Amino acid sequence: MRIDIITIFPKMFAPVLNESIVKRAQQKGKVKIHIHDLRDHSRDKHRKVDDRPFGGGSGMLMRPEPIFAAVENIKLQSRKATKPQVILLSPQGEKLTQKMAKGLAKYKHIILICGHYEGVDERVRQHLVDREVSIGDYVLTGGELPAMIIVDALVRLIPGVLGDRNSLNFESFEGNLLEYPHYTRPARFRNMSVPKILLCGDHKRIESWRKKEAARRTKQRRPDLLKNK
Repeated sequence: MRIDIITIFPKMFAPVLNESIVKRAQQKGKVKIHIHDLRDHSRDKHRKVDDRPFGGGSGMLMRPEPIFAAVENIKLQSRKATKPQVILLSPQGEKLTQKMAKGLAKYKHIILICGHYEGVDERVRQHLVDREVSIGDYVLTGGELPAMIIVDALVRLIPGVLGDRNSLNFESFEGNLLEYPHYTRPARFRNMSVPKILLCGDHKRIESWRKKEAARRTKQRRPDLLKNK
């Protein structure tokens, strides 16, 4: 997979993308991540990428020219036979879910556009991006943090990135259920004991217990997920 991120704050990404699983995925050659400074595509001598909105109003809007130029330049650079999925990070977008992440993880090339200020020129939405994605019903300063979250969610789904493939099958939101409780050593800690069934060695009984606990926890904490089953 190749992931390109267009941003006006390129230095924000290194601390996140160069650590943990995402770093190892890059080292293994499972994903290539490229960060692009949107200001490099501005025709303004001061590298300006925003302007006042027509019709008045508060704040500034990101201009269409540098965004179009950045995406078109990435497409030329990648020389991929497959069409990239171009995504605008926006609070108006479709909310990110595990199901969406699994769908996006099937693409060979994804371009993420980090919005900022009061948003982007509407022509970007209408004629450049394939979809808009939000990470939740709240407003952030820009699309950089959502872009990092999407990268993390996608990279871990690439085959060969996680050491134990089965771990993906028992995570929260798989099958619209939250994950069951986990315990490790010591079996007894400060008078708190691990459920005896986990120590019995009977894997079928343990699996049955885990399924019941996952359903119970989901009903208790996220009953809305059960409606989607």
